[in-house]
Amino acid sequence: MKIISVVGARPNFMKIAPIHRAFKYYSNQHPAFNIQHLICHTGQHYDEKMSKVFFNDLELPLPDFYLGVGSGTHAEQTAKIMLEFEKILLKEKPDLIIVVGDVNSTIACSITAVKLGIKVAHVEAGLRSYDRSMPEEINRILTDSISDFLFVTEKSGLDNLKKEGVPFSKIFFVGNCMIDSLIHYLPNAETSNVINNFLLIPFDFILVTLHRPVNVDNPEHLKELLQFLFKLSTQKKVIFPVHPRTRKMIESNSLLITDHPSLIFTEPLSYIEFLALMKNSSLVITDSGGIQEETTYLGIPCITLRTSTERPITVDVGTNYLIANDLDKAYLTVMDILNGKVKNGSVPELWDGKASERIVEILMKKLS
Repeated sequence: MKIISVVGARPNFMKIAPIHRAFKYYSNQHPAFNIQHLICHTGQHYDEKMSKVFFNDLELPLPDFYLGVGSGTHAEQTAKIMLEFEKILLKEKPDLIIVVGDVNSTIACSITAVKLGIKVAHVEAGLRSYDRSMPEEINRILTDSISDFLFVTEKSGLDNLKKEGVPFSKIFFVGNCMIDSLIHYLPNAETSNVINNFLLIPFDFILVTLHRPVNVDNPEHLKELLQFLFKLSTQKKVIFPVHPRTRKMIESNSLLITDHPSLIFTEPLSYIEFLALMKNSSLVITDSGGIQEETTYLGIPCITLRTSTERPITVDVGTNYLIANDLDKAYLTVMDILNGKVKNGSVPELWDGKASERIVEILMKKLS
């Protein structure tokens, strides 16, 4: 049985790594199955700090296929991936492809496979922000509509897919592969030197990550965000690993980012380094989907600078505050958290480190 998993952008690696481990374990336990699990890296994220370092951190083998599509408009990137991925599918003739999340690689490879009659499994299916101005929302909806197996991380995903008329037989509530990776690599994060390297005190700093177009593509709003971070740094040390997209917008608009003792701008960090920072932070400010989930599991307060979230369980059950782009409200929320006024979150159902094992068990039963 030949299965190809697709990775394209940073969050994909954390979701495929535990699935790859689960396939290896299943193969060892059931040698008669003869599973060949291959990895295709589209190169959507091609910066070494956004890509190669994650293969090392997550102990993934070098990808079996590398498409090297690089950057471009959504149409350019999607088209390049489809053209190159089709060549691989025609040559390899896999029984299944696995796509994760909601990036352009996800929808591009799904469409290509389905048109060739190859089954598709979508990991992290059913999530909806109900904001169609987000390219990721379009990718999610389209991928779910054509996939054969839909693996769901939270109860809202079940509800969304049922509302959209997806047959119940295709839907499987399995938990969260992102949390599988987090649990597996927490011991590595415990031994990381990143806290000492940045002269930080555990639970006495704010971690920031911002990259979405709504936050960084408007120069005026980006300037306000930087001023907001400077203001926060008068209360607590702030560390901001700057995404390449964000850095490009800062530099192209001649906005100032200079370190001073309480505000630290860094290059993107490895998965282990970032996990160590997140685990030891007072709170996290982000616009990332995955970080909302990771902070919920870790019990770290998370302020999300977005108007909607496709992961509502992180707000309803977890430690996430959905603040939109109201920086005054965000500042007040930060002050509340630093003064001890923190919501009590809990770990969502099936976020137990075993989602990947469930996925592999289901696929082997359905495909055999």
